[in-house]
Amino acid sequence: MSLWVFGYGSLVWNPGFLPEEAVIARLPHYARSFCMRSIHHRGTVENPGLVLALDHQEHAVCEGLALCVKSQEEDRVLAYLRARELVSSAYLEKRLMLDLQDGRRVEAVVYVIDPDHDQYCTLPLEDQARIIAGATGGMGPNTEYLYNTASHLRDLGLHDPELDWLETRVRALA
Repeated sequence: MSLWVFGYGSLVWNPGFLPEEAVIARLPHYARSFCMRSIHHRGTVENPGLVLALDHQEHAVCEGLALCVKSQEEDRVLAYLRARELVSSAYLEKRLMLDLQDGRRVEAVVYVIDPDHDQYCTLPLEDQARIIAGATGGMGPNTEYLYNTASHLRDLGLHDPELDWLETRVRALA
């Protein structure tokens, strides 16, 4: 069994490893949204940014990228991803089924938001835009995270109207 990882945000454009295979995939029952306050990578405790997370929604489907980890690198990649994604315990690591664009169905490691964590939030798009326009963290400006994600999803042919709206609005604010 290969180790697959689902990328829906920065893992799409900066996975931190070279995958053996990358395939467009769909994850049912989750929506991509800026519902996690970032106090490490794209913001600070004093001025939190926002990063994408998968929020459980029964009728949602999130399109992203399934990344197959090379067999000899599985332990190293999983350790790297846990250090990166579980830094504040706001994400939960799950193994969920993905539907790949080529018809295969695989189990993948997926990082989803813990709705009981204090970094979880639901905000109107305008509030999200204002936060993203003004936050910077250890990995750089929050704007860079948004722009890279929106651009790479478009390059893959994946359209996310909320991300497109946010990108346009944040560019106007920044």
